[in-house]
Amino acid sequence: MALGEAYKIETKSPYLRLNIYKGHFATSHAHMNYYIDIASNKARLKEARAIAEALAEHYRMSAVVDTILCLDNTEVIGACLAEILTAVDSFSVNSGRDIYVLTPEYVSGSQLFFRDNTAPMIRNKSVLILAASVVSGYTAESAAEAIRYYDGRTVGICSIFAKITQCVGLPVHSVFNPDDLPDYMSGPAVSCPMCRRGEKLTALVNSFGISAL
Repeated sequence: MALGEAYKIETKSPYLRLNIYKGHFATSHAHMNYYIDIASNKARLKEARAIAEALAEHYRMSAVVDTILCLDNTEVIGACLAEILTAVDSFSVNSGRDIYVLTPEYVSGSQLFFRDNTAPMIRNKSVLILAASVVSGYTAESAAEAIRYYDGRTVGICSIFAKITQCVGLPVHSVFNPDDLPDYMSGPAVSCPMCRRGEKLTALVNSFGISAL
């Protein structure tokens, strides 16, 4: 079965773009009318670096970062972001420093867990949360809660796409937002208008990708 009607959101940069599909999609806790396909953004080096360069502008002059916590398989973007933030640059507060690029484990649902050898990368550290998307804020909130539990401090939240502009009292910076997709809808399954109209699901979605039904 097809994944839905395909679109592209283009920018002036040939590597800063977004592939999207319109349909009826479901995650473990929400339904939405678009699937934002960010697999290439996360895995292709030039695209990942373009995303990192766009996000770095929000933190170069303002946030000391010890650790970038990569959610949703964003490690390639995280590595590029760390390299950009620590480049020798008189305008960057992280110039010449070192930054951990860390991926969490999950113990149940979206509860984050760090082992004895990775917890020191969070403890007493200034942590930047990097996600593929921030729609409801649920995953980012869980990450911020884990950072607090391990005695770290969240200094920022950023993503490729975001529907919300604030989470846990911090601004959410993203490359793409609802201005790029004005009719984007996401919410609980019980209040999904597409379900109420009897529209069948197009596909199931998680952080690894999409599976058509």
